[in-house]
Amino acid sequence: MAVFDIENIVYALKGRREEIRMSYKHEWVLIEATDDIDEMEHREPTEEFLFYRAVATGDIDKVKQNCEQERFMSDKGVGILSKDPVTNLKYHFVITTAMITRMCREHGMELEQAFRLSDFYIQKLDDIDTEEEVHRLHDAMVMDYTEKMRKYFRSDTNSKHINACKEYIYSHIKERITIEDLADVLGVSASYLSRLFKKEVGVSVSSYIRKRKIEMAKNLLRFSDYSMIQIANRLSFSSQSHFIQQFREVEGITPKKYRDEYYMVQWDLEEVSKTE
Repeated sequence: MAVFDIENIVYALKGRREEIRMSYKHEWVLIEATDDIDEMEHREPTEEFLFYRAVATGDIDKVKQNCEQERFMSDKGVGILSKDPVTNLKYHFVITTAMITRMCREHGMELEQAFRLSDFYIQKLDDIDTEEEVHRLHDAMVMDYTEKMRKYFRSDTNSKHINACKEYIYSHIKERITIEDLADVLGVSASYLSRLFKKEVGVSVSSYIRKRKIEMAKNLLRFSDYSMIQIANRLSFSSQSHFIQQFREVEGITPKKYRDEYYMVQWDLEEVSKTE
C-alpha cells in the first residue's frame, strides 16, 4: 500500500473520531435543551459523602444501618447509567467502590490493600446476574472495608516510617522480607529501623512479619484447598516443617488442627467485634 494511501486512511480515521466526539456533544446539548429530559433530581452529595466517611472511619453501626435500610437499592435521586437495571446497579457499585477505596486510602489504609480489595470486589461483578446479588456484594464490600478501617484506627499510632514499613510488608508478604530490605526501601539504617519499629509497634520486625504471614496462612487454611507445603512455599517459609513450627508458636495449634476446626467457617462480624 502506498504511503499516500496510508496517510489518507489515518486522516480519515482521525476525522471519524472527531465526528463521533462531536456527535456525543451535540446529542447532550439537544437532550439538555429539550423538555423530554428526565426531571429527576439527584441526591445531595452530602448523604453519599457521609456514608463513605462512615466506612473510612470504621463506623460499623452507621454502615450497617445504611445496609439495612437498603439505601444502595433505592433509585430515588440516583442517576440512570444504563437502561439495563442490573448493568445500571453494577455501574453504581463500581463508583461506590472507587470512592470508598479512595477515602479509605486517605484515612490510612495501606495502598496495596485498598486497591487489591477494590479489584477483588469489582471482579466479582463478572459472575453476577441479578440486582439482589449486586446488592449482597455491595453490603459485603462496604462492611469489609469498614471492619478493616475500624481495626486500623484501633491500632494505628505509628510514625510515617513505620506506616511505610507496614505497607511494604503487606505488599510483599509472600516474599522473604528482611530488616535490611525494609531499611533500603526507606533509606534508613537497619539498626535505626529495628529500634524504631520495636518502640512503636511493641514487637520486632521479624515477629511482626511472622504474624502477618500466619494471618495470611490462616485465611488460606480456612478458604482454600492448598496443601501445607503449598502454603509454606506461597508465603516463603523455608520449609513445611518450619511453617508448621512457626504456626504452632503463634496460634498454639498446628495448621492441620486449625484447618480441621475452621475450614470454610464464616465468622460473624458482630461476634468478632464483641470479642475484641
